[in-house]
Amino acid sequence: MDTELARTFLTVIAAGNFRNAASRLFVTQSTVSARIAALEEQLGCSLFVRNKAGTALTPAGRSFQPYATTLVRTVERARHDIGVAMGFRASVTIGGRFGLWDDLLFVCLPRIRSAVPDIAIRAEMAFEDELIQGLVEGRTNIGVMYTPQSRPGLVVEPLLDEQLVYVTTSDDSPDPPGENYVYIDWGPEFASKHSAAFPDFLGPGLSANIGWLGLTHILAYGGSGYFPLRLVKNELTARRLHRHPGAPDFLLPAYLVYPADPPPETLGLVLKIVREVTAEILHQRA
Repeated sequence: MDTELARTFLTVIAAGNFRNAASRLFVTQSTVSARIAALEEQLGCSLFVRNKAGTALTPAGRSFQPYATTLVRTVERARHDIGVAMGFRASVTIGGRFGLWDDLLFVCLPRIRSAVPDIAIRAEMAFEDELIQGLVEGRTNIGVMYTPQSRPGLVVEPLLDEQLVYVTTSDDSPDPPGENYVYIDWGPEFASKHSAAFPDFLGPGLSANIGWLGLTHILAYGGSGYFPLRLVKNELTARRLHRHPGAPDFLLPAYLVYPADPPPETLGLVLKIVREVTAEILHQRA
């Protein structure tokens, strides 16, 4: 079986419909449809039911999913194993949101290298959809993200709660969201809480999908926004940023996502270090 067909099948599951899958694969929707039709012809069954809400797996599709996952992961693991640099016994790919690298996953890297120097580490930044896709296909071994999607064969483990705080460059700023407010897209959970807290908010003049962009902007040009406390604590201490006493804080859970039954001598060791470093950072905050 062509692994490209299996990969397309898994992409449709992760994306929710053929159109979004085509966008992720950088092909046309008709190409996705043709690949799924070819796969269904090879298997002799229908894999998806298409409706207004998107696509749903048929019973045969659900039965085939673990086989497709195994097929794609086997190929990806073979590439990893063959491509492991000389002197290393294995490789592990860690993917995370941009904001979760700063002051968290970056701290993990030297600890991992010190504890297991014979494991090669690949670090990647991505958003949730791409991280989940990589985990489903076996290209990514560990994902750290805010809003994971549950997928068969993946473990979703709570890692920490981010404390998002409202900060401004002026210590006498108006009630939030104030002038020059920068809205950071921290995901759908934050958007829902933000809307409930500020029902009269009409929308931002400037928004960003990465917290670093928004933080760099307001430090350079002034303004306000919501950011993880761990990322702005030094700026608050130096009084380059200020917290508004009337602004609510928001909790944003972050999760560790990885394949079920991780090999204890490789992926299991890396996961253990990520958990330990996170626990140390949380203890320092307390």
